Amino acid sequence: MRSWFVAGIAGGIVMFIWTSIAHVATPLGQMGISQIPNEAPVLSAMHDSMGDKPGLYFFPWVDMNSKTAMADEAAKMKTNPSGLLIYHPPGRGIEMMAPTMGMEFVKEVICAMIAAFLLSMTMIGGYTARVGFVTMIGVAAALTTNASYWIWYGFPTSYTVAYAFIDFVSYVVAGLAIAAVLRKPAA
Repeated sequence: MRSWFVAGIAGGIVMFIWTSIAHVATPLGQMGISQIPNEAPVLSAMHDSMGDKPGLYFFPWVDMNSKTAMADEAAKMKTNPSGLLIYHPPGRGIEMMAPTMGMEFVKEVICAMIAAFLLSMTMIGGYTARVGFVTMIGVAAALTTNASYWIWYGFPTSYTVAYAFIDFVSYVVAGLAIAAVLRKPAA
């Protein structure tokens, strides 16, 4: 138990280092994200409309319980803009502060621990093969949400590719650390 646990922590640490570098020192973290043109009146209208109600908003809204939901949605999409909006009222946004960074670190350690645990359950012997096993977990993780957001919600292709790449490389570097700590299983 101890070896996969330690390997998971090591993997989580290198994952966190990589994702920090990817978001702070490369353009990957900003790909596909744009500033709203003429932002001030849009922000004012959002605040007037949503006030203190944070949430994930889909527009134009259609009652999916309606018998005509699909037709209603198609009609609205032809004449209205559409999208997703994550809204935080003034003073309650996500900041790059210690609690946020701490939660991200814990998430990455948990992901790396899962990968290390799964690897410990295999009989994969070679270092490169063990790194490959963890990398394949990363391929699944990178596709799971990123591709679905691109398919269903129209996330920009550049954003999707950049974030899938960040996730993929996270598991590659975690795999390097995990495979180094979690030694070849006994025959």
